[in-house]
Amino acid sequence: MATTFRPYQPEQSLLLPASLTEWLPEDHLCYFIADAVEALDLGAFYARYEGDGRRRQPFDPRMMVKVLVYAYASGVFSSRRIARKLLEDVAFRVLGANNFPAHRTIREFRQLHLKEFSALFVQVVELAREAGLIKLGRLGVDGTKVRANASKHKAMSYGRMKDEEKRLKGEIAQLLKQAEAVDLAEDGEHGGDGDGGGLPEELKRREQRLQVIQAAKARLEERQRKADEAEGRFKDDGGITRGSTGRTCRRGLGVPQDQAQDNFTDPQSRIMNTAEGFQQCYNGQAAVDEGSHLIVAADLTNNAADAGQLLPLLEQVQANTGARPQMTLADTGYASEETFLELESRGIEACVALGRENKDGRRIDAQVRPATVRMAQRLQSAEGQAHYRRRKTIPEPVFGWIKHALGFRRFSMRGVEAAKAEWQLVCMAVNLRRMQQMGWAAA
Repeated sequence: MATTFRPYQPEQSLLLPASLTEWLPEDHLCYFIADAVEALDLGAFYARYEGDGRRRQPFDPRMMVKVLVYAYASGVFSSRRIARKLLEDVAFRVLGANNFPAHRTIREFRQLHLKEFSALFVQVVELAREAGLIKLGRLGVDGTKVRANASKHKAMSYGRMKDEEKRLKGEIAQLLKQAEAVDLAEDGEHGGDGDGGGLPEELKRREQRLQVIQAAKARLEERQRKADEAEGRFKDDGGITRGSTGRTCRRGLGVPQDQAQDNFTDPQSRIMNTAEGFQQCYNGQAAVDEGSHLIVAADLTNNAADAGQLLPLLEQVQANTGARPQMTLADTGYASEETFLELESRGIEACVALGRENKDGRRIDAQVRPATVRMAQRLQSAEGQAHYRRRKTIPEPVFGWIKHALGFRRFSMRGVEAAKAEWQLVCMAVNLRRMQQMGWAAA
């Protein structure tokens, strides 16, 4: 008996339009993202297009938001890859509904609506809170280094900038002399035409390079000047730089150390120590709810240290959820006497590691840092140790999902504000994936 096979007719045209809802399983992530976006207020995205009837018809912001959020939730971050997925991937085609924006359109939409995407992160947290997913028992706060859209090889130290500036100025002066000599010789032989012959390409290239280095050097000096003034340094009437106590400083006001660096590609990124060595990075911050593993506050800085970030994150948690966690856990990077005093004044319960100081409370001067002594006593108690043992189990899995499950290890956009908005977009995408796993459904 001959074997029969299931019908296979790839050349057969569809007699009726196919329903997009039949292309994927009902519980597919793209349908969940679509329903979640429908539950959000997208008025700010549409506001940019109101009252301008002369423009060509733009793509519907609702579709663009769905595609971008699903792209980040499925580990696709490049605008070129997103545009290709809209042609090749069934889930993207379902969300795009046969709209195929070019990669430039996707990139420009993302850049144009940075603030709006940041606001969507807050809306998703509010949805999770209203659904009862966020408990705010213990809260884990931590930071992770994410590579900037810049190479560390495009950075230069202040000391080398001074050397390069001097070298380029010398080469430019020499080339100008050579060009002038050539012009005089040619004018004597052929007569002058009054245009000076134009600048040689080598001279133009060096002048452009000199301008880039001088701009980076000025950024470093301005950054150092602000840091010096924040520490109380000043110049006296004689032009001598003095510290807050009036003592003479060896380094002039606003003069960086020779090893201070600036990046030509993304000047706002910073060199940070990572598991892969020193890289151009930003420091992504997150506050994670233990019960749900949802990110309830997200921020980003270009400072490698976490110091000073705990209180702003807790303020975000309060604003986003309308509640305060019962216990906040953080590592030693967030520890400082000022932070502990402020936590006590606000009545916020926290366990923040003290590093080596926590091993021997007698090493902390109770007269100088009384709040630090009280924190050490809390950490040494049985209750404090029970709380703190849970710290790593709260934010670390979330960072693992972001970096390893989604593969987000490098920003697509440059500048601290753009990177912050992209970080919040990533955190929103992770939250939506988690909310689907928890069985939440948009009303």
